[in-house]
Amino acid sequence: MRRYAVRLAELSASTGVSVATLKYYLREGLLQPGAVVSKTQADYDESHVERVRLVRALSEVGGLPLATIGQVLEIITAPGHDWIDVLRAAQRSLVKPLGDNGFGATDGRGRARAWVDKRGWLIEPDDPFLDELDRAWAASDAGGIGFDEDRLDRYADHVEGIARVDVSTVPEEQEAAIRQVIIGTILVDPVLAALRRLAQQHVSRSQADQA
Repeated sequence: MRRYAVRLAELSASTGVSVATLKYYLREGLLQPGAVVSKTQADYDESHVERVRLVRALSEVGGLPLATIGQVLEIITAPGHDWIDVLRAAQRSLVKPLGDNGFGATDGRGRARAWVDKRGWLIEPDDPFLDELDRAWAASDAGGIGFDEDRLDRYADHVEGIARVDVSTVPEEQEAAIRQVIIGTILVDPVLAALRRLAQQHVSRSQADQA
């Protein structure tokens, strides 16, 4: 990595993050300390620019609170993690606390587990995303959109394809793999959501043109 000496004000200008926020990142350990020049000054390099942009992406795009971002950064920088463990940690950083969502969050508990077993997916019995699926499924039922198992299976067929792309593009080098698994898990979701909405427009217009 090319190194260059910049001060905090220049780091602020390079990243678009205020000096006050950068100092907060430093205090909270979200940004690694710079090379000390004097008691009141330090130099920063490209690694600091990359870290600040990463924190912003996780916060502004990924929607993660700073405390969770700190946990994610800890996993990224810690050596010796198996990538499956990293994937689990990345996914679970997105799990919302289980509670009442206005649609009876506990209604239909276990339906997701039964569906996953029937489909033959290799999922841990206590995976929190089973609760997430139960909760989302109950909300869909309450909204009256008719989310039956057949529709879920059709979605799952396509989602498996996305998952294969995700897994097949994980780099072999450990640090790069860790970064891609965690950051990709968090930041690619908004990309997929946007693609889905664009595809809905495309399919709707295509069908209208053929009518």
